[in-house]
Amino acid sequence: MPFRFLLYLQPVRYFSVPRLNGSYIYPKLESIPINILEGLQPNAKYTSQSARDYDLVWQAIHIGYTQGATFYKSFDPLPIKDEYVFLRSYFNPVWSLYVLLLRLGGLKNPFAEIGAFWYARSVKKQQLAKKAIQRTNFPEFQSTLVASKPMVSVIIPTLNRYDYLQDVLKDLEKQTYPHFEVIIVDQSDKFSASFYKGFNLEINLIHQKEKALWLARNTAVEVSKGELLLFFDDDSRVAKDWILQHLKCLDYFNAEGSSGVSLSTVGDAIPEHYSYFRISDQLDTGNVLLKKSVFKAIGLYDRQFEKQRMGDGEFGMRMYKNDYKNISNPFASRVHLKVGTGGLRQMGSWDAFRTTKLFSPRPIPSVLYFYRSYFETKRVLFALLKAVPPSIIHYRFKKNKKLLLLGIFVSILLLPFIIVQILISWNKAGKKLKEGPLIQSLD
Repeated sequence: MPFRFLLYLQPVRYFSVPRLNGSYIYPKLESIPINILEGLQPNAKYTSQSARDYDLVWQAIHIGYTQGATFYKSFDPLPIKDEYVFLRSYFNPVWSLYVLLLRLGGLKNPFAEIGAFWYARSVKKQQLAKKAIQRTNFPEFQSTLVASKPMVSVIIPTLNRYDYLQDVLKDLEKQTYPHFEVIIVDQSDKFSASFYKGFNLEINLIHQKEKALWLARNTAVEVSKGELLLFFDDDSRVAKDWILQHLKCLDYFNAEGSSGVSLSTVGDAIPEHYSYFRISDQLDTGNVLLKKSVFKAIGLYDRQFEKQRMGDGEFGMRMYKNDYKNISNPFASRVHLKVGTGGLRQMGSWDAFRTTKLFSPRPIPSVLYFYRSYFETKRVLFALLKAVPPSIIHYRFKKNKKLLLLGIFVSILLLPFIIVQILISWNKAGKKLKEGPLIQSLD
């Protein structure tokens, strides 16, 4: 990482680790075009030239620069003052205090830490989304990929959600791009083949008796006709140009993945940090178009995540490690209804960190299996420290600052129980790690 203090705030982010070729996502400053550099804002508060350079590189990636001829493989250590300046430049000031307390608790030099923290106190947070690269030609972009009419396989696992799946299929009937099939892997308790009659779609229906999400997606990949796979959820709504916008993004950026934006309510505005194209730092199988060639190269979804979360996050990490480009695409949005029945909710693993029983594992074991597969233990512990206290509060209130503070206070009171929950999860994840990945190849 260009700045060491990201260890505390983004310990398990894709971009925090190098790819298999040894390089990070960050392009060397000299390889960034002049027209991009002119849109960046140098920060004179840094005390070292390395920090000033790394800051510009950070800006470039986070305003949507997606290229780069040469990339960093290592970073110079920076003065502590520069680390705090970076935190104040891009994160809420409370996180600088959080890092200060962690470092003081870790017996770092209190005079150096407090002095550096105080030095950075006047730095104002930058709003990178307001400086985002504007691809004004994208709406009129004439895609040769679209013109070639490739077959797209839309993949939908479903479980006891016929009422919502009906609207999903109606949205697909309205798509402006016509060259696609719909593969539905139905795991419903009361399976109804007749439900699918009457839709004006090419539907490949698979009745899967086992309730297994990642098996369902893997099966669909294996039987798909298309070389482009569009993963979708059974409780989502999309506009009529949804498939088209995914295809255009793949072509425009010469990418292997197009990650669409997810909204919670019809009519919601796209969040500012998702409102422009950039390299995606996540993968959500509820709205992503991927080339089948990626699966042929790195394998299918890991079935160690069965009946639990983060199988898509792990696949996204494999893509990142193998240097595949996945673009966050604001033009291919969906409304994710997050209905209260069916799907992973029925399996009891919809929320990765929130438990329903006092001695249930927190987080669910697949989370720690993923983290421990790719990150050192120190990073995993920092991730837990940051994520567990807010998880005490119900998901619906996660953006309520007062309730989040209450969650932190309650987590202190419940600390012995929380430690037990984490240890249970750690032990179960350890068993998964010992068994190893369950990743089948795609011929």
